[in-house]
Amino acid sequence: MVAEMLSFGDNKHLEEGDGKVLPPEQKDSPPESEGSASDNTESTEESSSEDEPEDGEGEEEENDEERTGEHTDPEARDNEDGVGAKPCCEKCKAIQNHDYEVVTPRKISRGRLQLMLECEGTYECSVTGLVFEVTQRVQIKYCVLSWSKFGSYLKDSWKFAGPIFDVDCDPTILKSIQFPHSLCLADKDSEVRFSVLHVKDSKPLIEPSADHSGSHIKWSVTSLSPVGPIVQTSRPPQHHGVVLVYKEVGQQASYSFRVYLSSNNGSDIKDIQNAVRRSNKKYVKMEKPPTCQRLLVETRRYRLTSDPEGDITPADFQFTVEVVKMKGYFEVFFEQPPPFKLSLIEVDSDQPLWTATIREGDCVDNIEEKPRKRAERRKRSTSTSEEELSNKRPRWADESDGVRSVRTTTTTAADMTDQQLMKLAKRMGKEWKQVAIGSLGVSMQELEKIQASEEDTTMQRFRMLDQWRRRHKGEAGLAELHRCLNEDDVPNDVRDCLEDMLQGNCGK
Repeated sequence: MVAEMLSFGDNKHLEEGDGKVLPPEQKDSPPESEGSASDNTESTEESSSEDEPEDGEGEEEENDEERTGEHTDPEARDNEDGVGAKPCCEKCKAIQNHDYEVVTPRKISRGRLQLMLECEGTYECSVTGLVFEVTQRVQIKYCVLSWSKFGSYLKDSWKFAGPIFDVDCDPTILKSIQFPHSLCLADKDSEVRFSVLHVKDSKPLIEPSADHSGSHIKWSVTSLSPVGPIVQTSRPPQHHGVVLVYKEVGQQASYSFRVYLSSNNGSDIKDIQNAVRRSNKKYVKMEKPPTCQRLLVETRRYRLTSDPEGDITPADFQFTVEVVKMKGYFEVFFEQPPPFKLSLIEVDSDQPLWTATIREGDCVDNIEEKPRKRAERRKRSTSTSEEELSNKRPRWADESDGVRSVRTTTTTAADMTDQQLMKLAKRMGKEWKQVAIGSLGVSMQELEKIQASEEDTTMQRFRMLDQWRRRHKGEAGLAELHRCLNEDDVPNDVRDCLEDMLQGNCGK
């Protein structure tokens, strides 16, 4: 399915190729990119930094020099976590129909990927598992989104079946998309109905799927905006699952871990990565095989055990989408040194789903601090005194949880001004309504009223931000808005403008 998303933030090969796929007559040319080894542990702070655009990155990639894209052997697509895109159970392997050319995209900025497909055909992304059917040469940009922003749209027993994506392409050329799903369809007695949730103009539409297989759900493209697969089943869904282990950094005489249980769904995995990154503690990801050897069944209970015995909280929990979203992890604490053997057990059958051993070498905190690369800012006017500059600059930046939260002086004490909100409104793109609902808590009814009273799009965005400011009067300062909008789904220009304001480089 989409277990490649487990190493989405640190896949080295993404930075080498540019996602360009050559026509058939040129496909024998060797790629210019070279592989590189990965470290034993992944710092959640480093993952956050690597998603930041480097100097000049984030601008249109058409200005870059084109290089040969990387083609991937479908039989050798295992990523750095040891998990391939194929289902983990033998039952599902028997009903696969993978016969597409597998291509590696280019990572452009803040989690977005890009493919340049040179000719008509059907291509599978080696990172996300998405399958694109195109009729001619086309460029496709896309990224995985969080279901938590769109879950309220699902009614009548519809459930998430796989990750939701934002795809940017010419819909007259992109004929169909096949979305990876995490379900096992080997149970012939379970009735399964697939559809696609299409969020169009901030309104949810449930559109029929064109076909489905043991790993993908096919959708004929109508238009492009946030879209993802959903399902109705007559029995509790059975998912291919993954287990992710994170170690707390900085402890001397003890060892603390978070062990996450999730379906093999890129959106859920992204939510886990964001939750760890925003924790008030710093964690590193342990490189352990994540794939569950048995299916995760919704409504069943699972427990984590350890050898030697450690302090594990909770003792067990029921696997449902709601529970996983709220707190889908075990906290594990040891006072003795490693090794530690962890096992995930299904409570009813007492059968193990997953086991891993954490050894002494896994627990070495070898995090290397990496400075964030920022584009060169315009020089401030020499008429501004050094004293004025010091009053506008942040005192210090706290990155202990992997997310840069800047504590400032009087710049952020007051609520945002009209001028600041207008600067942000001008930088918001077509996703502004999704940002309003998902990040700022503005309701659909409030957005409809704003659109009915204002014709100008920029003013609509300003009124939306003003609605947020009025609701949080007295606490609607710059730092709070930066905290709310510091998410991958928010346009780069908006976040860059907020950081400029925090640095004092973008006027009040």
